[in-house]
Amino acid sequence: MKPETPRYMFAGQLARDFVILPSGETLIDVPGGNVLYAAVGLAVWEPDPPPGILARVGEDYPQEWIDEYYRRGLNAGGVKVLPQPVDVRSFYAYADRTTRSYEDPVTHFARLSIPFPKALLGYRTPPASAVASRTQLLPTSLRQGDIPAEFMNVNAAHLCPLDYLTHSLLPAVLRQMEVATVTIDPSPGYMHSVYWDDVSALITGLTAFLPSEEELRSLFHGRSSDLWEMAEALAAFGCEIIVIKRGERGQLLYDAQSRTRWEIPSYPSRMVNPTGAGDAFCGGFLAGYRRTYDPLQAVLHGNISASLTVEGNGPFYALDALPGLAEARLETLKLSVRKV
Repeated sequence: MKPETPRYMFAGQLARDFVILPSGETLIDVPGGNVLYAAVGLAVWEPDPPPGILARVGEDYPQEWIDEYYRRGLNAGGVKVLPQPVDVRSFYAYADRTTRSYEDPVTHFARLSIPFPKALLGYRTPPASAVASRTQLLPTSLRQGDIPAEFMNVNAAHLCPLDYLTHSLLPAVLRQMEVATVTIDPSPGYMHSVYWDDVSALITGLTAFLPSEEELRSLFHGRSSDLWEMAEALAAFGCEIIVIKRGERGQLLYDAQSRTRWEIPSYPSRMVNPTGAGDAFCGGFLAGYRRTYDPLQAVLHGNISASLTVEGNGPFYALDALPGLAEARLETLKLSVRKV
């Protein structure tokens, strides 16, 4: 049965994940990608109608995985399968809960005396220069024509980390579609001081910009070392809400309209797998914002989505949480926020 027309759209990447967890456990060739974690982060709060996902994959991407996304409550009608193979493999190795390496998978498997998976042979970490190119589209770059007709009436959209060109072009398309709420989680590839002018133009007119602290410090290198000063500078370019994601230290929120600053600690969850926490936060943020139109409530919702995600493996783990757990955590976390 065809799913209902979505109210929310998530644009991002699907991946075939190869992960070495902080415990030393491995996950080999499993469904992943920022767009899944973000959509599930929203579905924790707003499962119906299923959120739409927009992504590009090759003909070598498992069709049974796409079928599974429908079964797990996502609208995969925006997954475009290209008529050629596309390498969407992604490797992460966690040294601990906060330190992640993307490089040299052979060394990491050898360190743990684990046989190197054949499915990862020939893997190379994508160069940051490709993601940051101002002129070169990638096979996974999203185009206006990739948005299916059934997604044209969405009310809100989130752009997961993608290449610079996609992030620079899609917001204008969404404005033409009269999408009321647009948020972006930037890619570290272009969050660099040499891209200052490009990033400032990119965030104009957004509802919310959701970088990590590391990305923000890289962008402002040589300009500022004060996170609140950075948030105010970005908001001045015409963005309503700036959220700085700080991993296990929670988030900083700057609300440009009221010029208020908030510090939100992360919910103290049991960390199993950090993968996708930031993406799940962004999905929960979008759900909370559309529920309440309150930036602080939006951050709280995102915080809880991330807390559920990291307690297990895979993008769909958070959907199996006990009924009422997310709301209970939300009420607890409200007591810990601090106005700065």
